[in-house]
Amino acid sequence: MQTNYSNLKHHGENACSFHTPQDAQPTDGEREVWNQISAVLQDSESMLADLQAYKGAGQEIRDAIQNPNDIQLQEKAWNSVCPLVVRLKRFYEFSLRLEKALQSLLESLTCPPYTPTQHLEREQALAKEFAEILHFTLRFDELKMRNPAIQNDFSYYRRTISRNRINNMHLDIENEVNNEMANRMSLFYAEATPMLKTLSNATTHFVSENKTLPIENTTDCLSTMASVCKVMLETPEYRSRFTSEETLMFCMRVMVGVIILYDHVHPVGAFSKTSKIDMKGCIKVLKEQPPDTVEGLLNALRFTTKHLNDESTSKQIRAMLQ
Repeated sequence: MQTNYSNLKHHGENACSFHTPQDAQPTDGEREVWNQISAVLQDSESMLADLQAYKGAGQEIRDAIQNPNDIQLQEKAWNSVCPLVVRLKRFYEFSLRLEKALQSLLESLTCPPYTPTQHLEREQALAKEFAEILHFTLRFDELKMRNPAIQNDFSYYRRTISRNRINNMHLDIENEVNNEMANRMSLFYAEATPMLKTLSNATTHFVSENKTLPIENTTDCLSTMASVCKVMLETPEYRSRFTSEETLMFCMRVMVGVIILYDHVHPVGAFSKTSKIDMKGCIKVLKEQPPDTVEGLLNALRFTTKHLNDESTSKQIRAMLQ
């Protein structure tokens, strides 16, 4: 089932493809990049399962801090935190793989001579993978935002390492997470939405590195995907085809993800009057959902976009995101 993006974008005609993986088979031209992205995406579910199961070492850390002279409690806290830090390192390293994957996708979906809409129609398997990356990213960040243990555990780890360094003690885990790695991880986890920030930076970097490529090739690809998602969400004919709540969430996460990337790379962003994204329509679609299902997505728009608080953003849009 081929998707006519230009029709879907403007009129809501024809079928939609982002949420139909079985339909999006890679062509020979797409296969190399598709395989590269596929190898990254196949690890994404286990990353999310690991993050969802992340309970933290809050109690052990509190006990150790309240009883600084109890060596057993210090060891118990340290032994609880170390495997968690190794897990956090794995998430961080996955973000670097995701960053590379996004760069490859953007190269494929923006290169001349085709327009972004033609690319999305010709390379639907890659468009689907782009959507899946965004879906993973928003899910990861939603889970991370709800888990303060991550930063508490990592702060305790860093304090303990510093203290032991003063005492000239070298701990085995430093072979796994050395000081430079710990610094980079610290910056990553300090972000409210670290995976989105990684993708935003990667998209911005892609645009600045490819100066001969018109910026519209990238922004039009993003705005087209946002429009497609919005039409699918607000048109009863398409909504009725969504087979599950998860498909609906997939579509909303992809829409929010491309809006955020667009806002980072477009000179005036997604919220200005000249934006090619109908922000009022997109926010309205989100606000029509049960509040608890979209609060994370609305927060991503509030806190991860770049231009929301610009003077050029209309009072109405700002009020919608209050």
